[in-house]
Order: sequence, then C-alpha cells, then structure tokens
Amino acid sequence: MDRYTEQRLFGLLARASAALIVGVLALVVGVTLYRGGRVFLTDPAVAVTPPGSRYMLDGGGGFLHAVLGSLFIVVPATVIAIVLSLSTAIYLQSDYSSERTSEVINMFLNVLWGTPPIVYGVFVLTVIIAVGAQTSLIFGVIAIAIFQYPIMTRYADEALKATPDTVKEASYGVGATRFETARVTVRAALPGIIAGIIMGFARGIGDAATVLFTAGRSTQMPGGPFDPATTLPILIFEQAASFNAEVRSHAYAASFVLIVAVLALIVASKLLAGRYARFAPGGRQS
Repeated sequence: MDRYTEQRLFGLLARASAALIVGVLALVVGVTLYRGGRVFLTDPAVAVTPPGSRYMLDGGGGFLHAVLGSLFIVVPATVIAIVLSLSTAIYLQSDYSSERTSEVINMFLNVLWGTPPIVYGVFVLTVIIAVGAQTSLIFGVIAIAIFQYPIMTRYADEALKATPDTVKEASYGVGATRFETARVTVRAALPGIIAGIIMGFARGIGDAATVLFTAGRSTQMPGGPFDPATTLPILIFEQAASFNAEVRSHAYAASFVLIVAVLALIVASKLLAGRYARFAPGGRQS
C-alpha cells in the first residue's frame, strides 16, 4: 500500500468516525427531545408542578423539586468554584509561582479532572459520616464545587497562559502592581475563562454520581440548606426505573429539560466568548 492510499484510507476513517459520533449524538438528542416534547404537549405543567406525596407510585404531580434542587446546588457551587479556580489559575502564572511548582499543581489538577465523579461523592459522604451529619443540600453544594474546581482551573490556567506576554509587559511598563497586572491579564483571557465556567456549570448540572451520596433523595421541595434535595439527573434515574408508565414518561420530560439546559449553556458559552473576545489582544471590535 503506497502512502497516498494510506492517506486516503485514514482520511476516510477519520470522516467515518466523525460521522458516527455526530450521528449517535443526534440520535440521543433527537429521541430525547421527541419523546420528552410529546410529554410536555400532553402535560405542559409537569415541570412546574410540585410532586405529590405518592409521586413515584401514582405519577401525580411534577418534578419542580428536582429543577429547583439542581439550581440550588449547582449555582452556589459554581460561584465557589469560580473564586477558588480563578485564584489558583492566577497563582499558577509565572508572576506568583515557579515553573516547578506550577507543574506539580497542574499534575494534581489533571488527576482530579480524571477522577470519576462518584469518588467526590464518596469523599464528601465520608466527611458527613465523620461529623455525624446527614445528607443535605449544603453537602451537595460542597461536592459539586469540588468536582467543578479542577475543570474551571485548567480552563482558566490555559486561557491565562495563552495571553500574549506583551499584555503583562505593557502593564508592568506603566508601573502596575502584580495584582493590577493580574486583573488586566484576566480581562484579556475572559473568553477562555467564561468557556471554563460554563463547561463546569454544565458538567455540574448534568452530574448524578457526585450528589447521589451527599444531597440525598427526596420528593419534597428543598426547604433549606440542611434539607435533602433531589437533582434532575437523580430524578431521571429513579423515574426510568419506575414500574409506573406515567412516571417513566416523565423521565423523558426531565431529560428534555436537562438537555435543553445543557445545549443552552453551550450556545451561551459561544456567544459570551465572542462577546468578550474584544477584550483579548487582537480580538474583534464591537
């Protein structure tokens, strides 16, 4: 086989692989949107109705409690993760840490990123047992924040490193301090940082394993930070395993809400990255 034939063969395999991935993704999203959309057409209030006392048995009510549970857990967790990850990413730059220190920390961040989400849940569960507490919304927030932290940090670190050295040089050239220079660099790296934040939020809102052991499971609306709460992924798992056909159909409706939310976050990531690209050196002007 000559090299030109090999090139055409590998090109064909690459296109076939891409087509397969896109096809499977389109099939999963299409089936979920179709079946979930049918549920919303017959019962549009299912997503905004509180669950009944016997929801998992007779299917009465909706899954508003899971929607609110997801928001009450992921939103504050994302805020915590943003503060921690951005601080770490700034410290990893050459202005604050040595190359050796940065390499070691990045190695641990890569390990954390590759750690299965359920490990974070088991770790926080161990802490819950050690302090004699119970699973609750607040521990779900902590678990998701830990889960999001390495994702957002790696995105922010790469975005800051991709910022041209001329940005720092110009800042120091006019007498700026390290803190002021860090603010200028963060502003120049905003597109990448925002992409990391939205990616972390999307991963957090779509994760079930991390909160499975920490937030608990409940058919009640979360009343406070120390009450158990259910998120959409956990609810979908429980609904799909129900013997009640109506409850199983609600699993598609909940999946519909989750997929639409994730797709909206992806679109928002692209729009915001483009919006803030003008702050980057050489970025387009509005």
